[in-house]
Amino acid sequence: MTDLLFSPFAIKHLTLRNRLGVAPMTRMSSVADSIPRQDVLDFLVRRAENGAAIVYTEAIVTDYESAQGYPGQARLTTQRQIDAWARVTDGIRKAGAVSVMQMFHCGRMAWPEINPAGRAIAPSAVTPQQLNPLTGQPYPVPDVISRFDIEHVIHGFGETARGAVAAGFDGIEIHGAHGYLISQFLSAYSNRREDDYGGSAERRCRFALEVIRAVRSVVPADRLLLFRISNWGVADMEVSLFADAAEWQEVIGRLVHEPLDALSVSTYDYRTPAFGTTLTMAALTRQMTALPLLICGQISDRASAEEALTDADIALSSKSILLNPEWVADVRAGKSLPVRRAEEANIAYTTEPLP
Repeated sequence: MTDLLFSPFAIKHLTLRNRLGVAPMTRMSSVADSIPRQDVLDFLVRRAENGAAIVYTEAIVTDYESAQGYPGQARLTTQRQIDAWARVTDGIRKAGAVSVMQMFHCGRMAWPEINPAGRAIAPSAVTPQQLNPLTGQPYPVPDVISRFDIEHVIHGFGETARGAVAAGFDGIEIHGAHGYLISQFLSAYSNRREDDYGGSAERRCRFALEVIRAVRSVVPADRLLLFRISNWGVADMEVSLFADAAEWQEVIGRLVHEPLDALSVSTYDYRTPAFGTTLTMAALTRQMTALPLLICGQISDRASAEEALTDADIALSSKSILLNPEWVADVRAGKSLPVRRAEEANIAYTTEPLP
């Protein structure tokens, strides 16, 4: 019988050695030059050495002026930053794994005190309902992003992608999930615009599609281009970012007509039926595309990883693989493994070296 989890899987010209990977996890570990601490970089190489097939970076911010949303975030546009990440991609490649750089713009999730531009920008002047958990204060009302801003932000995605190519990453992922800027455009919850970037789902997709096309233009054909999407955001988590299954599938349908090599679907729990249907987010997405699908959300052991691949191709782990260096081997062995709590993963936001 074929062991699906540990069978190879091809994405474009690359072959993954198994179906398990390290999910992208936002951190705040850059202490100088917007480069993460060495233990954070070593963590990624170590997970490749310990069996992960695909290894994501933390989310890296794009344009210098307005993208940053949290203190200590990484960038990838200077030679020093490129050189630091090149050592990581080289280590991951030598270990037999594939490296992916994820990049994003925080949009309204920024706050002016840590943003070089001293402001936050978003599709509309709409703030999250919840307080900023890091400041305990309301999020500021963002500036409405202008056409000039849009062009500048898209250029920032392209420049960061160029940095990733120079650093030797096998793939680049555009982060369109979790209520950050691209997600803010996609969702009518945060996008109240009345121009060509707002209103219908087709118009709300426009910004995302322009980012994809701009990034693809600077990413060589031998590198992967992926897009991440979710129905939840890091603020106001109880809010559904899409109206229903039909709207979700319409957006997916528009995305997959672009030059993407894979889609990554982020969920709270891969098992949960979505939008009142009997189908999971992965299953709803699979109905719309034959592109490779990556899935994450409560994947903690062999049983959950295997089940997650019912409608997806790659299972990504975040908390479990963050806290357990031997997670891939433990999954292969079928060990009983706990579902990790978010509080346990807070090590990612401390100065304690990662395991």
